[in-house]
Amino acid sequence: MEVSQLKEIIENNLENKNFEFKRLFHGRGNFYDDYNFLTIDSIDKVLYVCFFDEVDESKEKSIISICKEIYENHGFNSLVLQRRYIDKAPCEVLEGVLSEQNIAIENELKYHIAFSNKNIGIFPDMKAGREYIRSISKDKNVLNLFSYTCAFSIVAIEGGASKVVNVDMAKGALTQGRANHHLNNHDTKKVQFMPYNILKSWSRIKKGGPYDIIIIDPPSFQRGSFAATKDYEKIIKKLKDLANDDCIVLSCLNAPELDSNFIKNIFKENAPEFVFEKRLENLDTFPTNNDEKTLKNLVFKKNNIV
Repeated sequence: MEVSQLKEIIENNLENKNFEFKRLFHGRGNFYDDYNFLTIDSIDKVLYVCFFDEVDESKEKSIISICKEIYENHGFNSLVLQRRYIDKAPCEVLEGVLSEQNIAIENELKYHIAFSNKNIGIFPDMKAGREYIRSISKDKNVLNLFSYTCAFSIVAIEGGASKVVNVDMAKGALTQGRANHHLNNHDTKKVQFMPYNILKSWSRIKKGGPYDIIIIDPPSFQRGSFAATKDYEKIIKKLKDLANDDCIVLSCLNAPELDSNFIKNIFKENAPEFVFEKRLENLDTFPTNNDEKTLKNLVFKKNNIV
């Protein structure tokens, strides 16, 4: 693909641009030849560019030149570049001025963004999952495992959940999650924040149950704490102790090397009472040449007849 085609794709995705978070270019799904290292996002007034691999200097200059044109022509206040292949993934402001406080907006809900972090605070590809949880949360007791900055908690409370329990071993992420609830004027009396290692804290987690909705959204691999290949089944084995009779589980995984059957088979072997219902469709703005190598959002429902 030529650089001119890259610009055309970005321009097309900028039609009807507003304040909502939108992916303008997604190369990570290997849909575009030679651009699998690149993502570009519109985050309100910030044009956010990520390089996941080092590329030759001329190609990098061409991409940055296009992004500067986009920045100038579409009313952005900042152009931010992050090199994810560098240790700690520093962000660089290439144009404009970056505000001290930055916010991403999705379906009118707000999330704090920290460009000083490797992961800035929200994963945009999970939008369909958040929309689904919001739609089913009315009067439900929700367990949000690997909650990170509590985006699922935000949508659950917005959807009318009676309670949400967020569990993540990163205290800083939970602190940001609490701030996200305050940003959306939520009553945090309905929200619990548990800074624990999930695999070692089942008795504490069980106290908040039984749960009507359980969200499992782990990293595919996090050194010293979680590896999907060996640890995912440990979570599924605990579901029967956590779930209400009609519990719905949203089981998520974004590991290219593991397909949907990896999750389905774990449920069949370790929690057969949970029946697979559907896979949520990914956003059109995240094209891929192989659905099984991208985000998997699988919905299971407890069936007590099994």
